[in-house]
Amino acid sequence: MSDSAPVTLKHIARVGELLDMMATELSRRGVVHDASKFDPIEKGPLDEMQRLVDKEGPAPYGTEEYRRRTALLGPMLEHHYAHNSHHPEHYGSRGIAGMDLFDLIEMWADWKAASERGAESAMNLSYSIEKHGIPPMLADVLRNTADRLGWAVK
Repeated sequence: MSDSAPVTLKHIARVGELLDMMATELSRRGVVHDASKFDPIEKGPLDEMQRLVDKEGPAPYGTEEYRRRTALLGPMLEHHYAHNSHHPEHYGSRGIAGMDLFDLIEMWADWKAASERGAESAMNLSYSIEKHGIPPMLADVLRNTADRLGWAVK
């Protein structure tokens, strides 16, 4: 009589190993996330931006004021995008399509954390979807993930 249990247990163990590999990569990314912001090329402009935020308050993501302030960062952002693959801009014209799952997950966590800095805690997902040309199926996956995690989105 054949017993499928050993094959099933081996499969379960292997999936666990692969998920652990992925979790390790995600944890590594959490440790080094945005480390380039401490490079003088980035830190100086970010310090200036923080002074503006301290003086005028935060600009909600996606607003005209947000876009104006982002434009003030210019070369700093170019450096940041070049050194951080979790930004679609890192991949030039390919954008999101150039990313792997790890980039995408780190981007997702970055968007959530950034949304918590301002007065609104809801992620402006609609703006990001439009800004980055995220295809409908991936947009649905992102919305479904937010729902699963209980994250507010707009």
